[in-house]
Amino acid sequence: MVYKLTKDATPRQLDEAGLGENFVNHDNGMMYVNASGVPWTAAYIQAKGDPIADLYEDIAAEEKARATYQWLIDMTDDVDLQDGLKFLREREIVHSLRFREAVEMIKSDWGTKKVFKV
Repeated sequence: MVYKLTKDATPRQLDEAGLGENFVNHDNGMMYVNASGVPWTAAYIQAKGDPIADLYEDIAAEEKARATYQWLIDMTDDVDLQDGLKFLREREIVHSLRFREAVEMIKSDWGTKKVFKV
């Protein structure tokens, strides 16, 4: 989406939009940074090693992403951009629901021993 929105922008327009440093380093390619310009890092991925705790961490991440997409939808009047963001928002909702289902499956089997024969 960002590429589609910036593909025809001139270097001057990118600079005026606050993307000048990005253009100097990456042309029109976007870097994985948050809204404050902090680069993405694998430190954002949390894992405890407990399946239920890890799934709740995944649910929280999906819900945060859903909220972010909604805020972006609310910030623009570009219908095409809104459509793409709505698709992404709905995908986060489905992911969250599947993770919640997985939590319930694990809880229902918690403490039982299962043997799988090959």
